[in-house]
Amino acid sequence: MIDSILNSSAADTTLSLSHALLTLAIAIVLGAIISFTYMKTQPAYSPSFTLTMMVLPAIVAIIIMLIGSNIARAFSLAGAFSIIRFRSAPGDSKDISYVLFSMAAGLSAGVGAFGYAVLFTVILCALMYVLKLIKFGTRKDAIKTLKVTIPENLGYEEAFEEIFRKHNVEYELKKVKTTELGSLYEVVYSVKMGPQTNQKEFLDAIRTRNGNLDITLTMSPAVQEY
Repeated sequence: MIDSILNSSAADTTLSLSHALLTLAIAIVLGAIISFTYMKTQPAYSPSFTLTMMVLPAIVAIIIMLIGSNIARAFSLAGAFSIIRFRSAPGDSKDISYVLFSMAAGLSAGVGAFGYAVLFTVILCALMYVLKLIKFGTRKDAIKTLKVTIPENLGYEEAFEEIFRKHNVEYELKKVKTTELGSLYEVVYSVKMGPQTNQKEFLDAIRTRNGNLDITLTMSPAVQEY
């Protein structure tokens, strides 16, 4: 039984040139649509990543066409790709979703489901546009990270409490460390500013209190280098 399954699976499937070119063309078009959608929905996109979105469906489609139903080819390709080591990983979860999106489009084209490949690509790209337009998942009062350097004679626990209260800023002390051989403190806060908070006035008040030492306000939430 096992021999019969392997023999039937190992049989080479006929791949015509016209079918291969049609599959490759559809995969490239789908990749272009996905790449264009990524550029329009991602404000700060990477040119190299957009190029990856362009060619990834075609690469996956070629692999699927070459493998076909041949088990020996599938195992050999799996072994070949297992030695690949990527030098960089997507930095955003949205980038990962686009990678999976491109692979799914290439897989659909590779197996010959052209109609479904086009349909699903159009639906998901439209969904990405809609989510971008309605700003789904964004927060108006996003949590930011405030890093302030203060002199050693200034108590870090109550140093800026009055300023936070005056400018309607919610805060949480996350990290304290010494720097410059113990002559300075570096204090890290997690802050949430209200819609009426003027960031410049707030930072000017902090700057006046800490004697014009370094101040860093990070717009992305959560500092990871604790």
